Amino acid sequence: MIDIDEWTITSAVRKAHGATSNARLKTVMDSLVRHLHDFAREVQLTEAEWSHGIDFLTRAGSITDDKRQEFILLSDVLGLSTLVTAQCNRRPAGCTEATVFGPFYVPDAPAYRNGDDIANGASGEPCFVGGTVRGIDGEPIADARIDVWQSDDEGWYDVQRPELEHAQGRGHLSSLGDGSYRFRSIVAVPYPIPHDGPVGQMLEKLGRHPWRPAHLHFMIRAPGYETLITHVFRAEGRYLDSDAVFGVRTSLIAEWKRNEPGVAPDGTCMDVPFYTLEYDFVLNDSRND
Repeated sequence: MIDIDEWTITSAVRKAHGATSNARLKTVMDSLVRHLHDFAREVQLTEAEWSHGIDFLTRAGSITDDKRQEFILLSDVLGLSTLVTAQCNRRPAGCTEATVFGPFYVPDAPAYRNGDDIANGASGEPCFVGGTVRGIDGEPIADARIDVWQSDDEGWYDVQRPELEHAQGRGHLSSLGDGSYRFRSIVAVPYPIPHDGPVGQMLEKLGRHPWRPAHLHFMIRAPGYETLITHVFRAEGRYLDSDAVFGVRTSLIAEWKRNEPGVAPDGTCMDVPFYTLEYDFVLNDSRND
């Protein structure tokens, strides 16, 4: 391994991987090195640009903590998250489409009963959400765990508000025996992804905006079925055709219906206008993998 130059370095690095007994690791790393080196040669990467890239990744790591994941944001805005999601979630026609996970999921969200208010004090216009969870053959799925999370009407998730001592706009509930689910929350609004860090600076230099269209996050799990990670997007909103993280699917767009003051779906008498959203989820049988 002497006299290595810009052309022989790639084969030298790949040869160094030969000692591993992990075939998948070798495949991934060989391909990564090959494409990374080809990229550097194609654009004639300078030492200054290489150094700037290292600094960018260092700053992304420094700003990442248990409440903010800058590397997921980077993956999202580069379209990598959507690419991996799409190729890993090929499902039969009729199943609800998956989309990106996003950086604001919290695994220990509070449990709620059907009909409860998961907003839990988050500011926003009231919204009543309901629908069903079914299998690809139409069978209702009981006791599916439904995780939900969303921002408030200022576009902030609870984990972005350090002054909060309890969860807001997130929680989990279970579908009923007939597969139905219902909860109360607030109307989703568009919001910008965190853009005060290196990813936001990159978007600005590229002339791209950081905005996401209004949506609710869902993760639905049930024994015997593939886990579904998805969004439901609000039809009446901006940025559907320019989502900063490329997460929108036509099948995931739904109407938030505005209602005048009156009786809500759960029987509550509302003295202010409220919204309703109905969305049915279809899970793929895990045996269809």
